[in-house]
Amino acid sequence: MKYWYVIFLALLLNACTNTNWRTASREPAGLASAPSADSRAIIEFYAADAFSWRGWFAVHPWIAIKEENATEYSVYEVIGWQVKRGKSAIRQYQTPTPDRYWYGSKPELLLSIKGDKASKLIPKIQAAIALYPWVNEYSVFPGPNSNTFVAWIGLQVPELELILPFSAIGSGYAH
Repeated sequence: MKYWYVIFLALLLNACTNTNWRTASREPAGLASAPSADSRAIIEFYAADAFSWRGWFAVHPWIAIKEENATEYSVYEVIGWQVKRGKSAIRQYQTPTPDRYWYGSKPELLLSIKGDKASKLIPKIQAAIALYPWVNEYSVFPGPNSNTFVAWIGLQVPELELILPFSAIGSGYAH
């Protein structure tokens, strides 16, 4: 009997699956402008492969906003474990590096808007975040999840012209 396909599958699973989130990289990817180097307002949307085997099928997106002359970005994302602990699905934090690896996966910059246009859109994005209807819910499939959140922002602020990747599983939940 030929067992080559079993061996191939075992090697593939071993090579592609990071099972320890504690040791997975969270280093900056070098995609974002340092706040000290760019005083303009900035809006950036990122996505990286989801953690572990989920990354074969789906991405995890987040939004980074830096107001004009700000020294840090405000990052917004939806996290499922927060809901399980009775917290809001929306996680918000401040950082000078919003482009960190997502537990071992390098992020991709989906959208970047800088300057006057960003200054005008930031209040609209913040208003959309405040109105996110699934703040106490999370479901990997079909949603609401992190992709639903980013899609919701894109729908509420069409001037962003946000296009999510095919692997943004759950983005259709917001429609």
